[in-house]
Amino acid sequence: MTLRFVTAIAILSPLAIGILTSVASAQPSSSASSASEAFSICGSGQRITCVVDGDTFWFRGEKIRIADIDTPELSPPRCEREREVGLAAKKRLLDILNSGPLSFKTTARDEDRFGRKLRIVYRDRRSVGDILVDEGLARRWEGSRRGWCQ
Repeated sequence: MTLRFVTAIAILSPLAIGILTSVASAQPSSSASSASEAFSICGSGQRITCVVDGDTFWFRGEKIRIADIDTPELSPPRCEREREVGLAAKKRLLDILNSGPLSFKTTARDEDRFGRKLRIVYRDRRSVGDILVDEGLARRWEGSRRGWCQ
């Protein structure tokens, strides 16, 4: 490394360094760690860091929709099976989000039509969506919702 390059890196802000590092490594960004965050189930009050359902949560005041999956609806569920799987997905997402640091990867679209940030969420470099799909609590997102009642 040249002295000019080292000097340039030293004067960059921590955020800029994090962005450059994540772009250079092609890994999910770890700049949004939740190591000190405690997720709860969202209630009727202010939503800062909480879980709405199996594919939507609030993180530091920002509403996040997990972009690579679809989970059953809870408000309202259309049948008992959808309610049961939806509640299980919500509980499992809460467990995963509280189990350690997270990282987020943006998608081609920054937000959905409801203003939720679309992100692929990683825990230990594994997609949270993949975990929920592997456990039968979610489906891969294919561009539209499909029913869970059968």
